[in-house]
Amino acid sequence: MKKYIKKSISLIILFGGIGFGFLLYANFHILSYSSYIEKDITALPKQNIVLVFGGGMKEDGSMSNAQTDRVVRAVELYKNGKVKRMIMTGDNGARRFNEVDAMKAHAITLGVPKDIIDIDGHGYNTYTSCYRAKYDWELDQVIAISQTFHLPRILYFCNEFGVKTIGVAADITPSGLVGNIWHTNMREKLARLKGWIQKEVTHPEPLMFGTKKPR
Repeated sequence: MKKYIKKSISLIILFGGIGFGFLLYANFHILSYSSYIEKDITALPKQNIVLVFGGGMKEDGSMSNAQTDRVVRAVELYKNGKVKRMIMTGDNGARRFNEVDAMKAHAITLGVPKDIIDIDGHGYNTYTSCYRAKYDWELDQVIAISQTFHLPRILYFCNEFGVKTIGVAADITPSGLVGNIWHTNMREKLARLKGWIQKEVTHPEPLMFGTKKPR
């Protein structure tokens, strides 16, 4: 019995160590894409498209601070002549909340003409949004907007799919200590590992692929 327990503990330690090694590698690899983040908006090259990633909705149906900040940053780029069109990518309400229509509506209230805003309502996760940017929207280059903690994963996916992507951070509203610990030290680290496995190993089909330019 003792021998069995020792062997079980050894196997747990072994596989735990292997898993931790993959976690470290995936995070270091994806974080290397932070070099594609442009901190100086004035230095951004002019692009045709800005891709704005959904960032969640509150239970009352209003946008989260993170999602609001992403739209605000996209509008800033538009008003500074850095982009001509916007694509809002996220949930269309089929899974939970309608992020994309909320983002579009907010951009319009901030002065962006509605006819230059497209929505990708099937961008249910980061992998799918970037996959669709390449194969449904047929984009070659784009500016992507999200918070700093999320951008490396976006830049990894989109650039690896063949979309030359520059990231712009929407770190406008402080997320608070608890939010920072959860997103940067826990959830996002695990998401990077999952993302690396998706891109390098499993290559899953994206959700709702083939619905080009949904409205």
